[in-house]
Amino acid sequence: MLTQITNGVILTPNGWLKGGSLILRDSKIYTVTEAQLPILGANIVDAQGQYIVPGFVAMDVYGANGHSFSECTKEAFDTITKAHVEHGATTIFPTIGPSSKDEIENIISLCEEIMKDENTPVKGLHLVGPYLSETMTKHRYNVRVPNKEEYTNIVNSTDVIKRWDASPELEGALDFAKCMKKHNIVTAISHTEAEYEDVEKAYNAGYTHAAQLYNSMPGFHKRREYKYEGTVESVLLIDDMSTEIIADGKHLPGTILKLVYKLKGVEKLSLVTAALSYAAYEGEIPESDNIFIEDGVCKLKKDKSLVGSIATMDTLVKTMVQKADVPLMDAIRMASETPAKVMGILDKTGTLEEGKEANVVLMNDKLDVTSVWLKGTRVK
Repeated sequence: MLTQITNGVILTPNGWLKGGSLILRDSKIYTVTEAQLPILGANIVDAQGQYIVPGFVAMDVYGANGHSFSECTKEAFDTITKAHVEHGATTIFPTIGPSSKDEIENIISLCEEIMKDENTPVKGLHLVGPYLSETMTKHRYNVRVPNKEEYTNIVNSTDVIKRWDASPELEGALDFAKCMKKHNIVTAISHTEAEYEDVEKAYNAGYTHAAQLYNSMPGFHKRREYKYEGTVESVLLIDDMSTEIIADGKHLPGTILKLVYKLKGVEKLSLVTAALSYAAYEGEIPESDNIFIEDGVCKLKKDKSLVGSIATMDTLVKTMVQKADVPLMDAIRMASETPAKVMGILDKTGTLEEGKEANVVLMNDKLDVTSVWLKGTRVK
């Protein structure tokens, strides 16, 4: 079936195309053309001057609509992905925090089953830990140093793990990265106190990405009377190391978002939500929960520390444009093309090009998502 989306402003790899048509054929993009004449037999969609952009790639997302992926149920997966898809995320990498080997194996089994459905937005798992610094996780989780037998057995048993984050200064963490590299798994530094020398060693070992820049990592600091670079400056100094920012306007102010954009550029900077279960949620938070929402962000009850966001991918685009003065084209690319490249799926999605998955979002002039196509099927 042909779908012709016309009378909008299309984001192509070469920039904006005003007018023209985006033509979808079944689950793929058939072509992008300057022509607007209706195609006989096609389903014609009038974009009414809206932006026609690639579907967003959510690679750091824990939950939504009252559920977390860590619940390890199909209901949770379906509820969460539906909520994020409605906000423009057509590719999702469910993110799981520090877990036991049994918990990881259970989530792998569920993800393998879910990915048998060719219409799912799920492209694989993103594991955070359990190989993380106790100091930087503030002793909240059951974290530990990398266990070679454990992680080797896990990655040898499945191909659904697409990204695995760890603290590179831990004993055995460099060997962990080398193993992940052999299995084509993206490895990111996370919850770390690493300074430049350690970050450089980590990059050379296979840590090609840095998670949640400025969060759970130190910046410039003093030890006694001397000053030292932090993890943040180290990541910024390594040109080829990509990174990401939680661009909800709460975790980082607009000035810092703009700074990182200027220093890293579109090609090396992705936007992530780090969304917890109360993203896209309209119900009441149970009293028994250990988190609460204040100022539009999730905090721990016991010390009011930040633990995650309630943002969706469209929120990030808005924030970068409205609070960091980033051009809309670049904001969208950092929510679609760049994370697709980081996760190794740019040949499948992330841009509106012939042969790629027909993942398309329409946004109005307020940058609200008005329509979504997931693999050629209109879902909003």
